[in-house]
Amino acid sequence: KNWRAVRRMSLMKNELEKILGCPTCPQLTTLLLQKNHKLVNISGEFFRFMPNLVVLDLSWNSSLTGLPKKISELVSLRYLDLSYTNIERLPVGLQELKQLIHLNLESMKSLESIAGVSKLLSLKTLRLQKSKKALDVNSAKELQLLEHIEVLTIDIFSSLVLEHLLCSQRLAKSIQYVELIEVEEESFKILTFPSMCNIRRIGIWKCGMKEIKVEMRTSSCFSSLSKVVIGQCDGLKELTWLLFAPNLTYLDARFAEQLEDIISEEKAASVTDENASIIIPFQKLECLSLSDLPKLKSIYWSPLSFPRLSELAVQEHCPKLKKLPLNSKSGTAGVELVVKYGEN
Repeated sequence: KNWRAVRRMSLMKNELEKILGCPTCPQLTTLLLQKNHKLVNISGEFFRFMPNLVVLDLSWNSSLTGLPKKISELVSLRYLDLSYTNIERLPVGLQELKQLIHLNLESMKSLESIAGVSKLLSLKTLRLQKSKKALDVNSAKELQLLEHIEVLTIDIFSSLVLEHLLCSQRLAKSIQYVELIEVEEESFKILTFPSMCNIRRIGIWKCGMKEIKVEMRTSSCFSSLSKVVIGQCDGLKELTWLLFAPNLTYLDARFAEQLEDIISEEKAASVTDENASIIIPFQKLECLSLSDLPKLKSIYWSPLSFPRLSELAVQEHCPKLKKLPLNSKSGTAGVELVVKYGEN
């Protein structure tokens, strides 16, 4: 094969075990190497003569545990996907990729460090969700140095790390997906979200806060939020902050022993402006799933139209929820509404 003339190459799903050699590829812009599950080694020489490579996809190579330092030779690289690999450390040479704008490190179960990421001065997208590396304060400070960051996905296990991320307006605005996991410090009583207009998904698991609040009480502060999953947060009594997520399509709340209301009438009155128009929640909601909420009494205090709702599941152990806030217009936007109620 004349590598000199190749512009795009896909070697995905080829059962490759090693990539050796030193091909000269002056025209190559895209190289797809994902899903070679036996791949254990890529020689440094392999990348030496690919000066125009823009896209490199190494995702789903589960046997790959490292990258050569000579990845630094890829001076034109803008997109690098290492997700679902078992790479333990990012190569020092990665810091030399000054043109890199997209770095995907999601679901890297062996990743020990993201040191050096702050040197990627052009980086706009950084995906860290479900990687082994638990973000510490030093890593959070490093992320604050990314001046052009626009998209960040991340898991958080510490209230201090969360504070460092949310106090940076640039980082808070860039977060597209966040999962809070086992944030249970004694000092973590109230979770206060700043305006996060780009966030799409929030997951909160086994956290100890007693209240979730928003700083800016406007309908636009969570304008992109579409999915919320909350589980095993036994201190929460209500989720009234969801009033400020007008485009929410999916809500799942489970195993929250103290949760009494999804939207509390009393709390809603205190957090909305008297002079503002009434916020009607759940106008875009498609799926609502509730289970193991022994104190839940109310979803909303009066009937709602739920025009797009297609599935409402009130499953096990919600004995105090006697009424569903549906009206004659619920689920009428061209979709069939399926209601599942009770343990069966």
